[in-house]
Order: sequence, then structure tokens, then C-alpha cells
Amino acid sequence: MRIAILSRSQSIYSTQRLVEAAQARDHEVRVVDTLRCYMNIASARPTIHYRGEQLAPFDAVIPRIGASITFYGTAVLRQFEMIGTFPLNESVAVTRSRDKLRSLQLLARRGIGMPVTGFARAPDDIGDVIEMVGGPPLVVKLLEGTQGIGVVLCETRKAAESVLEAFMGLNVSIMVQEYIKEAGGADIRCFVIGDKVVAAIKRQAPPGEFRSNLHRGGNADVVKITPQERAVATRAARIMGLNVAGVDILRSNHGPLVMEVNSSPGFEGIEQATSKDIADLIIQFLEKNARKDRTRTRGKG
Repeated sequence: MRIAILSRSQSIYSTQRLVEAAQARDHEVRVVDTLRCYMNIASARPTIHYRGEQLAPFDAVIPRIGASITFYGTAVLRQFEMIGTFPLNESVAVTRSRDKLRSLQLLARRGIGMPVTGFARAPDDIGDVIEMVGGPPLVVKLLEGTQGIGVVLCETRKAAESVLEAFMGLNVSIMVQEYIKEAGGADIRCFVIGDKVVAAIKRQAPPGEFRSNLHRGGNADVVKITPQERAVATRAARIMGLNVAGVDILRSNHGPLVMEVNSSPGFEGIEQATSKDIADLIIQFLEKNARKDRTRTRGKG
């Protein structure tokens, strides 16, 4: 197969691992800088150009689109879909998962457990939103935040009111969630490929921190997940329409709760913790499923 990887840099760990895995299985692979692609959008003969040349057709494309370039990145990915290239994750699924509020609404509609979440715009509604999620302690999140940036734990009502007023004053979109104390600053990252959880790790926040992101100093260890957690993770990925996803789950007193479904999950932490060859499993998935013009939108929303 000819495989394109949409990524800003070949030196990124996950991108590098995908290149190695594809070459090891005798595929031709090319890393394409997403922001250097430009497109001729025409119904008769749509094309993609890159650094002064028209890209030859690829059999499959692997999107590694950063959150900050979601709009342009998914436009490029749609163009690949228009010319019949099989996407590892479809553009509509990536867009759906990147919208935190939309993704939670989709999951809730299908009965997936998640922390109680409130969303408001007007400062006059702050008091009601705080009560809606059970009062403090609570978590305030920027909808555009990634890797734990823009996530604040408010332990008192006064702190919550101050943080919400500050964010609203900056005219940014936020959501408020109940704080799952029993999770103990840990979450479960389930790595889903197809309809299977191929690896899972427990990410534990460092002392004095409640965010378990590895980029914020969290530790990762292999964890055995329950059948219920496995089912929730695969179902959440399927609802988003993602073939490959990192599903983040909190263990609560009333079962597993989905925090987020990530459409471009990194490999480094989970490969090192589990010794699983995630990149190779992804390439194997493409070998079994990549077909020309097979792109279709799965799920709703």
C-alpha cells in the first residue's frame, strides 16, 4: 500500500513509529505536513498539492491532526476522502470528537456514563450551573483545551464563582463538571483499534496535582480493565465514528465514566508501559480495511 501520514513533523514519536511499522510491513509511506497541503476543490477532478507538486494517489491516509489545526487539518483530510483515499479516522469523526461539548452530548444521547456536566454562557447563570453539577469541588474546563491545559479544580464555591467569572469575562467557551473524588487523580486510557481495546494504562497524577495527563508529569502503568470498562470504551469510539481512539475513563462509585474520546491519541506512554506495538496494530488494521472509496460517515451528529 501507499500510505500518507498527515503530521506536522516526522520526528514526533507517534509519527515516527507509524513510519517504522509501515516500512517494516513493506508499505510505501510518506509523511505530509498538513499545513503545507493545498487543494483544488472541483467536482470533476479534485486534487491535493504539496510543496509545489500534485500528490499521487494514496491507498490510505493516517490523520495525526493537532487540536490547534483541526479546521484546516480536517479540510485536507476531506480532500483525501474526495479522491477515494481510505482514512484511518474520517474527517467528520475527527471534527465530532474535537468538539468537547458536542461529543459529550452524543455520548449522553446513547446512554454512555460521564461526569455530570454543565454548560452556560451568562454570568447570571453561574450559581445554577454550580448547583447543577453538585456544588464544589468541581472542575472547570476550556472547550478548546488539550493535555490538561485550561482545566481548573475549584474546591470552594467562591473559587468556582471567581474562575467562572474570569473565563466568561475573557469570552471563552467553558464547561463545568462534577469532581470524581474517588478516582484519586487517576484515569484509565483505553486504546481502541477497530472494535477492540488493544491496550490500557492507568495514568496517575503526581502529588499535589489532580490532572493525570502524562504531559503534566503523570505516571503510566499497565492496568487490567473490567468487561464493563472495555465495552464502554469500544462503544464510545463507535459512537464517535472513530476506528482508532484513545478513550479516557474515570472509575467512579457508580461505574466507568467517559471523560474524553481522543481521535489522535499518542503512542509513547502506552507503548512504553505495555510493550504493545500500537503502530504495527494500526498498520494491520489498514491492511484489512483500506479500500478505495470506502469512506462513509458512521454514527450521527
